[in-house]
Amino acid sequence: MSDLSSEEESEEPEDTLGEYEGERNPEGERHGRGKARLPNGDTYDGEYEHGLRSGQGTYRFRNGARYIGGYLQNKKHGQGTFYYPDGSIYEGDWVNDQRHGYGKYTYANGDIYTGEWFNDNRHGQGTYIYKDTESKYIGGWVNGNQEGEAELIHLNHRFKGKFVNGNPVGYGKYIFDIGCEQHGEYVKAEQGKEEEEEDEDSSLLVVPKWKASEITKFTLWTPRVENPPSPKEASLVEATTAEAGEEQAVEEATAVTEEEKVPSITVTEESAEGRDDEFSLHEASSELFSPAKDAGEENVRSREEEENKDQEDDEDQDDEARSLTLSSS
Repeated sequence: MSDLSSEEESEEPEDTLGEYEGERNPEGERHGRGKARLPNGDTYDGEYEHGLRSGQGTYRFRNGARYIGGYLQNKKHGQGTFYYPDGSIYEGDWVNDQRHGYGKYTYANGDIYTGEWFNDNRHGQGTYIYKDTESKYIGGWVNGNQEGEAELIHLNHRFKGKFVNGNPVGYGKYIFDIGCEQHGEYVKAEQGKEEEEEDEDSSLLVVPKWKASEITKFTLWTPRVENPPSPKEASLVEATTAEAGEEQAVEEATAVTEEEKVPSITVTEESAEGRDDEFSLHEASSELFSPAKDAGEENVRSREEEENKDQEDDEDQDDEARSLTLSSS
């Protein structure tokens, strides 16, 4: 997790030194709208009250940083945006020159924190998004560290439990998108005697180890939606879902029609009982539609026709013999 900009820009106190162009009150104080170039090279363009920056203004630092927003007696106050030299940006509430209230901090590496602030620190409830992994921490913060009940959401699973000083501790559970949960607890890693004798503060650097206890079915969980769909997008989703349902219904009806066209042969256990020569559905089909059987029937018909023809020939020969005998006599 990226640290906040280590160099908090300090503004030059407003005084009578430096160049100034703008409005003044009867007492000669800077009052109203004006522009100033301070002795250190910083510039301010905005509103004044009794010689102090108060109201809306833009302060530019000589190192490239700048602040655009509200002021109260020379201090950043109200809504404002600070652009840091390293590319970080804070947009949100300010109180007494500090980030305080609610705001969004975009870090130089692309990470983003959105949530509550207290005395320049992330404090309260907030969401931290890691750019590289797209993981997301949603939960409590104390003095800039992840602490309290929270959810750490990854691409295909998430952890729900308690955090202390940025590490998960105690009981919790991992929820996997495949439809199950793994329950367990984070325990301190075993340390040697020499390590135990070290300073107690070093124990904060030891990462706890996960000890699983059981796996259960998936519990319905709805992730927090930061940007809910607009009514137009929601209607489009509903229309797409309805169209998909109609296509599925047509496919099912077509499948039923095809099944009705093709007759099925059902072989039950009762019809197979008591048979010594069990045969498969493929064998039964072979017996019903066998080319060898058809050829055998053709051979039988051919032999019968030949026998009938031979018998007719014999009868014809007998008739001829009788005719010759009668003629000779």
